[in-house]
Amino acid sequence: MKEEYKSLCERIEALSGYGKCFDVNKKELYTCKRRGSLYFISSLSDGLLLNRVVELLLLSDGEYGTMSELASHSVALSGCAFFNSDNIDEAVRFMLSGTSLLIIEGYDEIAVLETRALPGRSVAEPESDHVLKGPHDGFCESLNINVGLLRRRIRSADFRIDRYPVGRESKTDVALCYMEGKVDKKFLRKLTENIKSIDVEAISLGQQSIAECLIKHRWYNIFPKFRYTERPDAASAMIMEGSIILLCDTTPQAMILPTAIFDFLQESDDFYFPPLIGTYLRAVRITVFMATLFFTPIWYFMNLNPQLVPEALLFMVNGNRGGIPLIWQLLLVEFMIDALKLASLNTPSTLGNSLSVVAGLIIGDFAVETGWLSSDVILYMAFVAMANFAQPSFELGYAFKFARIALIILVELFGIAGLIIGAILLVLAVALNKTVDGSRSYLYPLVPFNKNAMIRQIFRVKLSAKRKKAPSEREKDEK
Repeated sequence: MKEEYKSLCERIEALSGYGKCFDVNKKELYTCKRRGSLYFISSLSDGLLLNRVVELLLLSDGEYGTMSELASHSVALSGCAFFNSDNIDEAVRFMLSGTSLLIIEGYDEIAVLETRALPGRSVAEPESDHVLKGPHDGFCESLNINVGLLRRRIRSADFRIDRYPVGRESKTDVALCYMEGKVDKKFLRKLTENIKSIDVEAISLGQQSIAECLIKHRWYNIFPKFRYTERPDAASAMIMEGSIILLCDTTPQAMILPTAIFDFLQESDDFYFPPLIGTYLRAVRITVFMATLFFTPIWYFMNLNPQLVPEALLFMVNGNRGGIPLIWQLLLVEFMIDALKLASLNTPSTLGNSLSVVAGLIIGDFAVETGWLSSDVILYMAFVAMANFAQPSFELGYAFKFARIALIILVELFGIAGLIIGAILLVLAVALNKTVDGSRSYLYPLVPFNKNAMIRQIFRVKLSAKRKKAPSEREKDEK
């Protein structure tokens, strides 16, 4: 018995890094007339709870045949899980995630105690996904807290949460959240198999690492295949509509699956106002955002061909072209906008706003005064930069940015034909893009056409009508 106990301790210590890491600790104790050892990670454990567990174990007395029998009579071990000594790797994986391991001489089982106190920030409103009305809580880096935010909103027995460890070394917890009666079972099985088959050393960059493993990316297709949200209300609404939410530990974003291009038209604020106001806000957002794609290419074409411009729009023809060709002015400002964004991100928060305002004013004003840039270019590119934030997806924003640059270059090379060719290539890029669910088109509900679903994407309809129609339509789509 003593040799088996000693061997078990040595295996746990070798697998956990005991003696090599300062926060991997061992507490030797005497309970139930037997020697025992409690292993834990001090940086991930609740010290007060550990002290209470040790105190209760020291007070335990009596002879028990198995660890399970001891647990039934011990307050300290109530509710804990057990692993056989043959499955020690799994037990140590739980220990490295913050739980504690208890082994007692003479027992083959390893008790896993829930003593975690994981570090993390509190629940707060997301920085990049504000709403005028509605709740101001948001996901954080703790998987348990994020699941709790969803549980608080979905109190249904059909709500399912499947958890999988991903990464050979990191063993990062990844959770799939869905409604049992509404999810596409075929897609769920395929997604589960893909997650289980991920064979990487570590999920270092959270959901971006998972996204790159889930689907084969084509570098030339710029449109995003995933939609993210940091809002638990938006995530729970998508779950109720039959989508799957993927949560990753240490990441505050939730991945919405599957995602089509029209899903980016919706935003949480649309549903916190009456249908008429919500529809108006959606129309403004779609119009302004689409303008960011075509505004500067069309304006550049008008300046290249002023003889084709109607008299009513001649005021848009640039009189002062600056010292640099217009196309280089447009590309330079596109580049400078991103440079200012990066500078703002790396600037302390107390100086960030000041830097953005001062940099924009000084660079823009002096660029015009020195003759480098045209004032029209500064004006129109400022509109494009602000309008790009009309929707919260950074991935879609950069997709439109690259498409806009491509359109400007095509206009320079081929004129009106380049603009038409660019628009056709843009439509093809959207149509040929692949979703994680290979059976669902990226253009759904336009292709295949679903009238009611398309209406809901463009207009903010009444919640009661949506609740009546959504389940039957999803069942029809699955068939």
